[in-house]
Amino acid sequence: MTPNKPDLRSAIPKNAAFDPALVNKLMGKFGHGGFLDMEYVGHGNDWVELAIDWREDLVADPDTGILASAVVISLMDNATSMSIWTKLGEFRPQVTMDLRLDYLRPSPSGARVYGRGICYHLTHSIGFVRGFAHNGNPDDPLAHASGTFIRVGDRVS
Repeated sequence: MTPNKPDLRSAIPKNAAFDPALVNKLMGKFGHGGFLDMEYVGHGNDWVELAIDWREDLVADPDTGILASAVVISLMDNATSMSIWTKLGEFRPQVTMDLRLDYLRPSPSGARVYGRGICYHLTHSIGFVRGFAHNGNPDDPLAHASGTFIRVGDRVS
């Protein structure tokens, strides 16, 4: 185990199904997820929703208070990645192969951002995802995401 990094092999009970709330609690203290203080919101069989609160230090334009796009990209990277593990029912090491965000509008000053990632297809080594970011109303998205992740390791359990 590397210092100050989570060891999911010892933190997750053996043969336990993947739990995005637990993993976010562990991994959410490190890296960009920890810096952004991503919060677990909910999940289903093939989706995970996370959220980030607006903060002044995450603003791209001080005149408007609009969040930096990297904040939304990071949120969607985490939500879509976790949706694969949720659909698989287990954690497996993977990397983002491709993630595209199409912005429809900026996230306004002071607004919380939600990111829902959905895994819609799995092959032996690739997970296909889509998702959207919104400010509390999924019918008014601020961005759409699509991407692929490649699994690079064996099962952890």
